[in-house]
Amino acid sequence: MNKTNTLEGILQLLVAQDIVEQDKASMISSLVSVQDRNKLEPVEMIAHRQWANKSKPEQVLTLDVLTDWLAVESGLERHHFDPLKMDVAACTSIMSYAYASRFKILAVKVSPEEVVIAVSDPFNTEWKNELDRIVGRPIKTVIANPKQLSSYLLEFYSISKAMDNAGVNQAEIPKSLQNLEQLIELGNLGSVDADDQHIVSIVDWLLQYAFNQRASDIHIEPRREQGNVRFRIDGVMHQVYEIPANITSAVISRIKVLGRLDVAEKRKPQDGRIKTRSPDGAEIELRLSSMPTAFGEKLVLRIFDPEVLVKNFSALGFEKKESEIWNQMISQPHGIILVTGPTGSGKTTTLYTSLKHLSTPKVNVCTIEDPIELVEPSFNQMQVQQNIGLDFASGVRTLLRQDPDIIMVGEIRDHETAEMAVQAALTGHLVLSTLHTNDAPSAIARLSEIGVPSYLISATLIGVVAQRLVRTLCPHCKQNQSFDKLEWEALIKPWKTSAPDTIAQAEGCLECRQTGFIGRVGIYEMMPITDSLKQEISSGFDLVKFRKAAIKQGMKPLNLAGAQKVAKGVTTIGEVQKVAPPRYDG
Repeated sequence: MNKTNTLEGILQLLVAQDIVEQDKASMISSLVSVQDRNKLEPVEMIAHRQWANKSKPEQVLTLDVLTDWLAVESGLERHHFDPLKMDVAACTSIMSYAYASRFKILAVKVSPEEVVIAVSDPFNTEWKNELDRIVGRPIKTVIANPKQLSSYLLEFYSISKAMDNAGVNQAEIPKSLQNLEQLIELGNLGSVDADDQHIVSIVDWLLQYAFNQRASDIHIEPRREQGNVRFRIDGVMHQVYEIPANITSAVISRIKVLGRLDVAEKRKPQDGRIKTRSPDGAEIELRLSSMPTAFGEKLVLRIFDPEVLVKNFSALGFEKKESEIWNQMISQPHGIILVTGPTGSGKTTTLYTSLKHLSTPKVNVCTIEDPIELVEPSFNQMQVQQNIGLDFASGVRTLLRQDPDIIMVGEIRDHETAEMAVQAALTGHLVLSTLHTNDAPSAIARLSEIGVPSYLISATLIGVVAQRLVRTLCPHCKQNQSFDKLEWEALIKPWKTSAPDTIAQAEGCLECRQTGFIGRVGIYEMMPITDSLKQEISSGFDLVKFRKAAIKQGMKPLNLAGAQKVAKGVTTIGEVQKVAPPRYDG
């Protein structure tokens, strides 16, 4: 039987195995043009037809299905690309782009012991003898989706070429980029020296790569010999690329140009922002933060989800009861609502979503932030500028003269800011703000520490919400399994909540990069301030006693809120234990 990887040979195999009908095979063989035969692999030409498997009518012969079949036929291991696990520089150094593209092959793993080569044509081994001689190590051949292989081959060799050819001259700073809302079209800046075009390409690739990989942060970290590029995805850091030290400096300078930072100033931290587009055309905002380190400037780019303001509260992770409590809080005409939690726990998303929910043509919403996280046209946003004396307290003082209905204060850090927030609440305004505390009851203690009298706290505070983010199980590979009930008891102790019979676990799949998780969701500790809690605050505040009273009033601690998500199959016990504060003993 003909196993040569021609269209006719592949069709012959498929017909013989009762996967494709003979008349379809005869038809396609005569219809495919010479151009397609030269450009596409046989399985790609067949996959375009979207035929059903003759033996399994429910299965469509997609490119992935046909690649899996071809792996079995050829006896090669099936390779699935995970670009975050590939050392692009090492993989592209094995052979030239011309050689790789000629045979449609790509090195996907390079180690001292072996080189793994992905191929789209498992029956063409013409390249192997020459490559054996060049690499001087055993070569392992694997088969990959030909469309993905072609895409990564072009992408990786393009970025490697840009790295090789990159100059180290800093890009010229455009004089017109003054406006906060200036939209940067990647690769279309205009007044950039020709020598810097490779740096432009590297930065464009880096940003679009981050968008494609669902990164929330990009870290560019200088080291003695090279710079590291790392992405944070679903709260976990991933090593992405190593860049030569001089190119790292040029890349950082290029990004500073886009963010309108002072390129010449490398000794002081700076903040900026970029507005650009994702590959699918959605506008995305990036917040820049530079910091001097031992080997040069480190740059972090925080990527803000363009969908953040259109999410409803259930999409953020609010359960039905929690959503009702939160809506009751933010519907009050005046008072203070606090959201607490560590950095990166989703406080900004909760506040912006709530403000967007409240913002109507009949309401004046004003914010004072440090810095402005996300520019939203329906808010009046002001940024803290310490260099001219505009801090949170003076910002709130200014906002009170702007006839606001709702005020959002980025963070209550000191007595003066807290005092102004209280004054705003007492004069008929709804104030939303954040604090850095471990749980909701501790917010009362924190306000007392910075000098807010207990009678003013009880008079103005509407409620406090503590929150965390947990990774959500991959819907493609999660399944219910039995588990150790002792783990459940450790999570919910000292409360008695019956354990479910099974909980969801994920083994990992291609969709989640074998991690078992895709995305994150919030867990919340809701503490509305009832009349009885106001009495606890006013009559000599004791945190332990107050916490017990809040729980008695119906506050569900973070570990119990997380346990509810575990029981519903949203996340795992381990994820909740990683982010929830130590359990209460009362």
